[in-house]
Amino acid sequence: MKIFDSHTHLNDEAFAGEEAAYLEHARKLGVVKTAQVGSNTILNRKAIELAHQYDNVYAVVGFHPEDAKDFHSDEEAVLREQLNDEKVVAVGEIGLDYHWDTSPKKAQWHVFEKQIQIAHDLNLPIAIHSRDAMEDTYDILKGADVAGIGAVMHSFNGNVDWLNKFLDLGMNISYSGVASFKKTKDLHEAVRQTPLDRIMVETDAPYLAPEPLRGKQNEPAYVLYVLEALARHRDMNPEELAKATYQNTCKFYGINA
Repeated sequence: MKIFDSHTHLNDEAFAGEEAAYLEHARKLGVVKTAQVGSNTILNRKAIELAHQYDNVYAVVGFHPEDAKDFHSDEEAVLREQLNDEKVVAVGEIGLDYHWDTSPKKAQWHVFEKQIQIAHDLNLPIAIHSRDAMEDTYDILKGADVAGIGAVMHSFNGNVDWLNKFLDLGMNISYSGVASFKKTKDLHEAVRQTPLDRIMVETDAPYLAPEPLRGKQNEPAYVLYVLEALARHRDMNPEELAKATYQNTCKFYGINA
């Protein structure tokens, strides 16, 4: 079984100096490819460095909504340069976050829209972060022709109605450990109704560790448990779901399977 962790953060301080060990643990559990996701200039650079250090590691770089307040012309110039790196496969994670609200909403909207335009300029897909901001996220994406470049809702946690809205935009849907939690019943139904050719799987490590490891530090290896939870919700063989999510993620990022 081969699994692709479509969204993780080994560039986070929690893994500093031990990235190789975490990747080896992941490999032992069948996780053979990972996308390391940035959120600002420093973490973007670390994601790219990891991607160059390891063959089956790729980088996704962009400005997270929490960092939108720090995105100015100089940062944009650096980001555009980073996005031209051969191991960078998408713009992300970008979007809106009204939970922490560390950047003003207007700044978040501007930086989100700006990065979507950059993605169009460079013909790169986008990885979307949306927390407590589903309506505004949808409104921006609806007017952005994201089907033309490709877009994924990272760590999707909405109900079936929201699922269908994003699917209608031509988007992929990626599920994290939240989908393994026992009380997220609406999300379980969304998992069941996601088309097999649109579903992706992720850890978002070091955050959102899945059952039965909830509350612990997450790591890329644990995407196996996310995958198994999704397979249970869909009444599928985990190996079949692993094959589909692996192929979907390679296709989305433009990577040879």
